[in-house]
Amino acid sequence: MPPLTFSPEVRAARAAGQPVVALESTIITHGMPWPQNVDMARTVEADIRAGGAVPATIAIMDGRIHIGLTEAQLQRLAQSTDVLKLSRADLAVALATGRTGATTVAATMICAALAGIEVFATGGIGGVHRGAETSFDISADLQELAETRVTVVAAGAKAILDLPKTLEVLETLGVPVIAYGQDSLPAFWSRTSGLRAPLRLDSPAEIAASHRMRARLGLPGGQLIANPIPAADEIPAATLAPLIAQAIAEADAQNIAAKDVTPFLLARIYTLTEGASLTANLALVRNNARLAAGIATALGQTPLA
Repeated sequence: MPPLTFSPEVRAARAAGQPVVALESTIITHGMPWPQNVDMARTVEADIRAGGAVPATIAIMDGRIHIGLTEAQLQRLAQSTDVLKLSRADLAVALATGRTGATTVAATMICAALAGIEVFATGGIGGVHRGAETSFDISADLQELAETRVTVVAAGAKAILDLPKTLEVLETLGVPVIAYGQDSLPAFWSRTSGLRAPLRLDSPAEIAASHRMRARLGLPGGQLIANPIPAADEIPAATLAPLIAQAIAEADAQNIAAKDVTPFLLARIYTLTEGASLTANLALVRNNARLAAGIATALGQTPLA
């Protein structure tokens, strides 16, 4: 049996048949500084509750997969240092050795599926890094979307990535990429990437029905729901493009690679936008959480077969 520990709130929700939405923990430990990280986590969890679902922030602590965190655990995680950033490859090792670990999109999907949670809200997925044709730097998130049956709500892939290549890999892997309420694929801080989304759905009920249909067909993997950031909160792609290029050039010059790339780039863009990227990040995560709550609720009203 997997070493799952459910928080009291999540345990009660499961017993009552309430909808549950998974949340990652890497955004807490690697995405935002203290104390903004814990404030963000509390706010996003409150958004899910307001949407009629129960939040389950997932993290690895004391050799257990915690499905939902108590306030004390959240505080501990948010202030911890030397926290591992876990994906599929290192999840088991962290558990076996008792290390504290924050879950990426891939690891959160694995843990959510083990816990029977079908919907997961995050900020943006990982993808194909720029220059991947020489570095082969491609996030494990993409393969996980092809294998693990969890519907993931994100504001698209992170804008620091090579979005056309990311979309191409997702297509090759057979992952449904579904834009919510628009035809264009969003680009994290920006409502549009300039790329046309392969699919479009306009309601949580349609997304829930598609999730159920994939299961009925026996198709592996999940769905990526690309939810655009609210118009009032976006940073236009044209504004971000030169800043992203500058941050990537700095990372290359400093030989930053592998798991260190994304945190470095996000930190540099925060500085270059004078904090605007963090404000937009919070807005898009909250927007995704609200949609995920709606999808989880709709799944509870959608027949299994």
